[in-house]
Amino acid sequence: MAKVFLAGVKRGSSEKLIGEAVRASVEATTDFSWLSKGDSVFLKPALNSGYPYPSTTSPHGIAAMVKLLKDRGAGRVVVGDMSGIEHVKLTPEGTSGSTRRLMEKCGMAKAASEAGAELHFFEEAGWDAFYEDLPSSNSHWKQGLMLPKILQAMDHIILMPRCGRHTLAGSTLGLKAAVGYWRTDTRLEYHKDSSSFYEKAADGNAVSTLRNKQRMVLSVADKVLTTFGPDKGYVVEPDAGLIISSQSIVAHDMVSLAWLSLNRLVAPSSELIWFKDPNTSQFVVDVANRWVVSMLGNMIDASQAETLERNEVKSIWDDRTLNRAYQVFGGRPVIEFEDVNDLFPADLKRRLSQMTTFNIDSETKIAGE
Repeated sequence: MAKVFLAGVKRGSSEKLIGEAVRASVEATTDFSWLSKGDSVFLKPALNSGYPYPSTTSPHGIAAMVKLLKDRGAGRVVVGDMSGIEHVKLTPEGTSGSTRRLMEKCGMAKAASEAGAELHFFEEAGWDAFYEDLPSSNSHWKQGLMLPKILQAMDHIILMPRCGRHTLAGSTLGLKAAVGYWRTDTRLEYHKDSSSFYEKAADGNAVSTLRNKQRMVLSVADKVLTTFGPDKGYVVEPDAGLIISSQSIVAHDMVSLAWLSLNRLVAPSSELIWFKDPNTSQFVVDVANRWVVSMLGNMIDASQAETLERNEVKSIWDDRTLNRAYQVFGGRPVIEFEDVNDLFPADLKRRLSQMTTFNIDSETKIAGE
């Protein structure tokens, strides 16, 4: 059993109302027994680019979380990430691009700083500011994962992804957000050895640092990036938006994927064709991944990369990353929903419940039917 807390957010809600919903969600999810006065907390957003929310994590959500942690007695609160290879590349010789500038561009830096957080960008500390952490012994990774050393100095981690589509992975939710921690060589293995691309995303969340320090996962999802991704695409802003929070990253992602699927049903059919939603094409997925490999490494690496097989997801039970996560984290959770503020419609809650409840027929059901 895993609890997932749902808070409703009306379309066009102010920063104040979103902040109140985030605070209520967090306080419902945890009693903060893990947080002692003066403890340090690392907030991991999704910051692949400088595009605004929902391509990146909601600045309102980040600000609300920082303020709440400070109110609860946290000492050092750090917000940090390293953006995608299209925008930032770290090598032993130096860095091109800047995650700092991208965070400033999307508005997250200002929101975090004004709320009282410190900003940290992994590439600015250099190639040697990473350490090797190991996933489980039956992992799909050949090497250990290179994580930023700042995580070793932090007492706790809170993950704040967003709900959106991804050209290669199909979706980018909580489990996929771990890529932001990884050094360039780890990202190269992830994309080059791509026959286990989806499984490695789940395995990458099972390293000891995240198992021991990550306390909860929260997504502000009153806007959903329903096509293309991760940087741009068709945004759906439903009448009733959603904040999803849980102590279980697996349960969180099950609900977040169901929410993405429901909102994709609202996107016009003209937005779901291959050049506006490239994940619908096997050819584009494989070519795009080889392009990423060439940027992470070189053209020889790209020519040697394994084929990235598109993961067609008709229901959440088709998702390979989640299916691997069930193995890694002890089984497929039975989700128990809890309302936080009674603003999320009962009919939508029932649909999410149906989509995240496994039964014999689940694997053949189209999302939202």
